[in-house]
Amino acid sequence: MLTTGKAFIHDDFLLTNAPAKRLYHEFAKDKPILDYHCHVSPHEIADDRRYNNISEVWLHGDHYKWRAMRALGIDEDYVTGNKSDKDKFLKWAEAVPHTMGNPLYHWTHLELKRYFGVDELLNQDSAERIWTEVNERLQDKEMSTRGIIEQSNVHVICTTDDPIDSLESHKKLAAESGNFKTKVYPAFRPDKVLAITTEPFLSYIKKLSEASQVEITSYQQLLKALEERADFFHAAGCRLSDHGIDTVPYKQVTESEAANVFEKALNGSNITADEELSYQAYTMQFLGRLYHKHGWTMQLHLGAARNNNSRMFKQLGADTGFDSMGDAPIAESLNGFLNELEKTNELPKSIIYTVNPIYNEVIATAIGNFQSSGTKGKIQFGSGWWFNDQKDGMIKQLKDLSNIGLLSTFVGMLTDSRSFLSYTRHEYFRRVLCDLVGGWIEAGEAPEDYEWIGQMIENICYHNAEQYFEFA
Repeated sequence: MLTTGKAFIHDDFLLTNAPAKRLYHEFAKDKPILDYHCHVSPHEIADDRRYNNISEVWLHGDHYKWRAMRALGIDEDYVTGNKSDKDKFLKWAEAVPHTMGNPLYHWTHLELKRYFGVDELLNQDSAERIWTEVNERLQDKEMSTRGIIEQSNVHVICTTDDPIDSLESHKKLAAESGNFKTKVYPAFRPDKVLAITTEPFLSYIKKLSEASQVEITSYQQLLKALEERADFFHAAGCRLSDHGIDTVPYKQVTESEAANVFEKALNGSNITADEELSYQAYTMQFLGRLYHKHGWTMQLHLGAARNNNSRMFKQLGADTGFDSMGDAPIAESLNGFLNELEKTNELPKSIIYTVNPIYNEVIATAIGNFQSSGTKGKIQFGSGWWFNDQKDGMIKQLKDLSNIGLLSTFVGMLTDSRSFLSYTRHEYFRRVLCDLVGGWIEAGEAPEDYEWIGQMIENICYHNAEQYFEFA
């Protein structure tokens, strides 16, 4: 089935009013991308990986697509199993028409249009033709990993890295001079340090000890090891940390109380829930102060209920499409944690995300408690994340932020993706943003002042983030 008339992805896609079209085409469209949170591989950038076929860059590791395929009853062999890449692509093509109303339908056709020039809708009938066409295109020089980044106009990429990582790929990229202009920086994600009741915890502490060259036999040495690794990351250009947690662990706790819990863990003793909270709360407070010392931005990704399907988790592991929204309360712990750091003026710049939009307004109000003179938008309500990085989720986040805080200071969108074809999510966000604000102009809720509002759009798309993160 071919498209008829105007292509599905056209110049005014998602732009439903005249002011939106002007805002997008004059102010948003050509701004560079600063992708400050993603899960792409720095090794693939350093090696300038080339792809043998579209499935390698499009389907491998994409649990958004995997969930949709499972919902259609497609056999797991075509999702994560041993079927060929072509067979997996053909099955995905069969699934695409059924994703109507899901952002996957828009993302799929945006990516086919932007990177491969494909206007044809992907479905069972067009799959063979598109498979051949896009795989031929992948052989072009500009379709290597770096080529995709450059044609997407990406100025900065921040990957997500464990404190034990050697950062060899980041060092390699930093040492290069010449053709590749995009800056690639690590981001510090110490989630495994907090996971004190999990089975791999002690083996992880051993790896952290080796990486930091600090013999960790006490809590004080653990904190020293984290400082060493933060120093190492900072020297490699790191300016952000990240935490993926259900809710912020917070309570009034002393270092000695946290140290007692850590000692119990080292000795193999059982840890109670309250002891776990004590350890995590103090460790998070320590890390927050460490980030402030380095001038980093702290990211808190809150609210995901992870690995819910135990049978499939045992079979496939984490990040394979079996996570969902959690509903653990966040207001008291979030405000308490931020206040604990603010008491000593050691609260770093922070971006707070929620996977559950029922907490949008909780976060939008909480960030207003801790803004600071001298730093515009110091505490940010993060963009629509995970299940919310679709049109309605983006609009809700933008409206909730603007109703309660300041939309004009927002640092904008990120990909949060493992795919190098996902930079079109910035385009998607920009179109949604311009359509929202353009609608305000058309309705008389905002003035028809394109100089001022156009500058605001440019700032949200790029300049706010550029100024906020202060990359070298």
